[in-house]
Amino acid sequence: MSRKAIIAGNWKMNNTIAETKALVNELIPLVKDAQCDVVICTPYTDLATAVELTKGTNIKVGAENVHWAEKGAFTGEISAKMLVELGVEYVIIGHSERRQYFGETDETVNARTKAALAAGLKPIVCVGETLEERESGKVEEVLVRQTKGAFAGIDKEELENIVIAYEPVWAIGTGKTATAEVANETIAIIRKTMAELYCPKCAENRVRIQYGGSMNPKNVKELMAMPEIDGGLIGGASLKAVDFSQVVNF
Repeated sequence: MSRKAIIAGNWKMNNTIAETKALVNELIPLVKDAQCDVVICTPYTDLATAVELTKGTNIKVGAENVHWAEKGAFTGEISAKMLVELGVEYVIIGHSERRQYFGETDETVNARTKAALAAGLKPIVCVGETLEERESGKVEEVLVRQTKGAFAGIDKEELENIVIAYEPVWAIGTGKTATAEVANETIAIIRKTMAELYCPKCAENRVRIQYGGSMNPKNVKELMAMPEIDGGLIGGASLKAVDFSQVVNF
């Protein structure tokens, strides 16, 4: 299997510049020997600081969102070109909180993903079902729809530049976690969908899929032992250097 694990921290709306300096400086020596790709996705105001502090280290920096337009009358938004200029390499797109609170749709996820790729950014594209959808047996339907929507019109040559994050909405920030087996089975649905969209070999060798539902130091080993899981999109545990390093060094 040629898929390299990737652990990304999603700080959400946390950390001032001063707090960012403290956290990153503490984190650098703790993850320097990591066998996986390490990414921290910070609020916009922390990006320049994070990029500067991580230069020459194995930590890459990502943003938490990006607009689909190159520029224009979009008050409060940030373009892919602006992120690239800062030295950002990754960007989270379609996080469930964006879908839940800010009107994100499968169509806008697709537009943002295309804009990010065009600018040379690496999108971390999020998909996942709500508790209601899981309990009503719609998991596969929802994930197939979201995955197909996100990847519409995207060439298979771009697959190595995209990470998918499966984040069951019911397991984010709740402390609830899908069992390792359930997470593995569900991610297999996403990989199967990618195989149908592109090719089986592409899906098997080139598509990295993270688990994003409350992965932490206590459950990381069990989750990462699963064959379909290629990493984690880490929320709360990414805000503490020691906790995040324990996930990274699983």
